[in-house]
Amino acid sequence: MGAHRMQDQATSTAQRNARILRREMTDAERKLWSHLRGEQLGVKFRRQHPLCSYVADFACLAPKLIVELDGSQHADQVDYDARRDAFLRAQGFAVLRFGSDEPFLNIEGVLMVIAAQIAARQRPPSQPSPRGGRSEDMTRSSL
Repeated sequence: MGAHRMQDQATSTAQRNARILRREMTDAERKLWSHLRGEQLGVKFRRQHPLCSYVADFACLAPKLIVELDGSQHADQVDYDARRDAFLRAQGFAVLRFGSDEPFLNIEGVLMVIAAQIAARQRPPSQPSPRGGRSEDMTRSSL
């Protein structure tokens, strides 16, 4: 299922919840959003983005990456979060979770992890070289 298709299939409840969550972002979400908005990491993120019946804190549709900030309430909803993450992964998304205090304590570290995941997901899968395992660059440099 494509990203746009899944977005179009967001439930009306998820769409309504997303609008509310955008208006009522936490301080931690605002802090992280200030670093994700405007393609600062080279990709477009959406905040409080509905995906089927779920709302992702931050979603990048290409490459498929979800970033979540978990407050204390997540300790009580471990099973729900596991089901939600399994659903999102089945749709092709990677899910990164950070504690809600991390944007204040280590924003650079959070951004480094997110940027590394973006880079890993944008890298094309490695293909065997037609020259028996030697890459084109290695062949040229050995001449």
